[in-house]
Amino acid sequence: MALAPTDWDPDRYGAFRDLRLRPALDLLAQVAALPPGEVVDLGCGDGAVAAALTTRFAGRGLIGVDASAAMLRKASGRLCYDRLIEADIAGWTPLVPPALIFSNAALNWLPDHAALMPRLAGMLPRGGVLAVQMPRQGEAPSHRLLQDLAEQLFPGRFPARPSVLQAGEYAELLLPMGEVRAWTTDYIQMLDPVAQGHPVRAFTESTAMRPFVAAMAPEEAQAYIAAYDAALIAAYPALPDGRVLFPFTRVFFILERS
Repeated sequence: MALAPTDWDPDRYGAFRDLRLRPALDLLAQVAALPPGEVVDLGCGDGAVAAALTTRFAGRGLIGVDASAAMLRKASGRLCYDRLIEADIAGWTPLVPPALIFSNAALNWLPDHAALMPRLAGMLPRGGVLAVQMPRQGEAPSHRLLQDLAEQLFPGRFPARPSVLQAGEYAELLLPMGEVRAWTTDYIQMLDPVAQGHPVRAFTESTAMRPFVAAMAPEEAQAYIAAYDAALIAAYPALPDGRVLFPFTRVFFILERS
């Protein structure tokens, strides 16, 4: 089945599976005891974290929620989820309060975190946990150039994307609802050379770059991609062996509902 123009490409996304999975595992390692109830993988994508969640919380129902039909088809093949729900995660509501809402690199796509995060926390029972990891890469060249070049080439067509707050701001926002731990990690990712284009573009084209290109005509996208590749050469120069060092910042927080 062909992908919708705005849908996700599981194969492209999965090309950097190990780099994308590490932050999720780092978050999962910090989740402590849970009350009775199901585990929700909110914005589950292709189910990359499903096996780890199933192993860690054996015997609990695991529910995957995502808006992408293509990603959910991939997730179903992992045979880890008790249910998969195709839904906009911005408006999703559980039928029963879950023990854990775990969200890996998904909520950064949504606006108004000041309202979103307390709403999610409010779905939890006493002792329930909200565990979230999000990229905070908006000011890095990899992501800033996407917005800047789009504005230069197509003025006024691409509004700024939702911004991720600092870790301390999420802690302050959620402290009235329970105990919060929040932190930031800078991952120094090593990207291998690719057959075409810059290695950083190969990383971002299935995520941050996707909504820009999806809204362009083919000839516009070609010019945009060429400009992005050229700018990345200066921002992320290749090492002697052809690899590229790609620092990537991620924000984490865990709320235990009181």
